[in-house]
Amino acid sequence: MRRPLIGMTAYAQQVQYSNNDLMAGMLPMTYVRAVHATGGRAVLITPDDPDIDVLDSLDGIVFSGGGDVDPAHWGAERHPATDTDAARDASEMMLMKAALDRDLPILGVCRGMQVMAVAGGGTLHQHLPDLTGNELHQAAAGTDPLAADAAAYGRHDVVIEPGSRAHDLLGPRLVVNSFHHQAVDDPGKFTPVGWCPDDRIVEIIESANHTFALGVQWHPERTADLRVFTALAEAAAERSGLARREFARR
Repeated sequence: MRRPLIGMTAYAQQVQYSNNDLMAGMLPMTYVRAVHATGGRAVLITPDDPDIDVLDSLDGIVFSGGGDVDPAHWGAERHPATDTDAARDASEMMLMKAALDRDLPILGVCRGMQVMAVAGGGTLHQHLPDLTGNELHQAAAGTDPLAADAAAYGRHDVVIEPGSRAHDLLGPRLVVNSFHHQAVDDPGKFTPVGWCPDDRIVEIIESANHTFALGVQWHPERTADLRVFTALAEAAAERSGLARREFARR
């Protein structure tokens, strides 16, 4: 039986490959492995030829981490520390809005959660150190034993709202890795249900009006805790009828 097909937004980035300097569609393999390890089949979506037609073939979608979201999308002036990618923003905003309209199961990771909030009418903090006075969410090297090959990641707790879907999935509290300087301010149509207890920065958003629409500010794909990817794969399988067919075979 086929696996649920999970789209994953990817970067278009200049890379050095052997003796060639070229533009590549790419995504860290940690994302791909997380989807495969939890029962999905990963397919990369590059931003070079944006169209919502790709959603016709998908059972779910991951909006991956990466650079900053342009504050023009919520009508703000750009902070000096903000670094944007117009092509990726345009592609992912379009895909996010269409995926929400179709009730396609969605997981937003780091930047992906921020895209969720902005596409839903929300806003972001552009540079957290201006707000918090520290770099807790983007810590110095060596601070995060949870994240393989990610020594610059920070580490902190997240507390989760009782009664939320995220609480049912992850429990009341967990320790996460962290690497971001933008963060959700106004979550728009989504509900904030998880926070860093040290500064109340939003770490989880979700929607009660969609089958599965979850955003997390950390990078679960770089840890052994893949519960959010498992939940996405299960929602994608259920939406496509794969879960029901599997149950009928038992």
